[in-house]
Amino acid sequence: MNATGTPRATWRDYLTLTKPRVISLLLLTTVGAMFIAAEGYPGTWMLLGLLVGGYMSAGAAGVYNMVYDRDIDGRMRRTAMRPTVTNVVPTGRALAFAIALTIGSFAIIWASSNLLAALLSWAGIAFYVIIYTIWLKRTTWQNIVIGGAAGAIPPLVGWAAVTGELSLLAWLLFALIFLWTPVHFWALALMIQHDYDEVGIPMAPSVIGERATVMQMAMYALLTMMLTVIPFALSEFSWLYLMASLALNVVLALRVARLFMLARSGVAIDKKTALPVYKYSMLYLALLFLSMAIDRALFV
Repeated sequence: MNATGTPRATWRDYLTLTKPRVISLLLLTTVGAMFIAAEGYPGTWMLLGLLVGGYMSAGAAGVYNMVYDRDIDGRMRRTAMRPTVTNVVPTGRALAFAIALTIGSFAIIWASSNLLAALLSWAGIAFYVIIYTIWLKRTTWQNIVIGGAAGAIPPLVGWAAVTGELSLLAWLLFALIFLWTPVHFWALALMIQHDYDEVGIPMAPSVIGERATVMQMAMYALLTMMLTVIPFALSEFSWLYLMASLALNVVLALRVARLFMLARSGVAIDKKTALPVYKYSMLYLALLFLSMAIDRALFV
């Protein structure tokens, strides 16, 4: 206990501030883009640098987010025990931790790859904190659509680290995640919409309704699936990637279609019905990037 009677912070509390479960998928797309750009193994030094620096960069964004949102986090059951809410990690220390992660991530990514990759990692932090957390999250139900650009930056970081530039394929990877994001996060919003309602966060299910939200998800899922074909059409990948992407798209279409039919028939969408889409969306993105990396290593 400290002088105020609050338990002393441990390394686990600081780790919690970085949102490790969220970071795992961001790192996967970063590393996936590195393997795609390198057409194989990008090198140990660079890979370790991007793993460590990428975690620190995304972690910094998570800490800033928790500091800014501590007022609403304390009113939601899902987030009420975050260290910034319980004051296990005081606001000043949390901010100092975030700043240290921000500076450290830039230095590590620059040292292990190049300046462009480091600057892009900072752009991701700035977009997530300023554009999404501070501006969009509490003002519009389109918050995660526009704010999703922050989560689409990691592949650009990985690509730039390997090549020192951003090609058309790098931007296609960015666009892929940008279009995928609403399907993923609106599935989550459908699962916990009452939490957002209680604190006044204008998530789509609360503002436009469940049925309209699922219709939007179906539209973005279709755009995502269409986009996955473009790299093959541009001869960036072989038939192996095409077959893998088509298989993944079929399952995604079936999951979203089932949700759409339930919403259309008036069935209330709850955690049980939205969870399959939410879980599969993460697997979908991971396997899609894996198939791209394998294809480039074998056939390009």
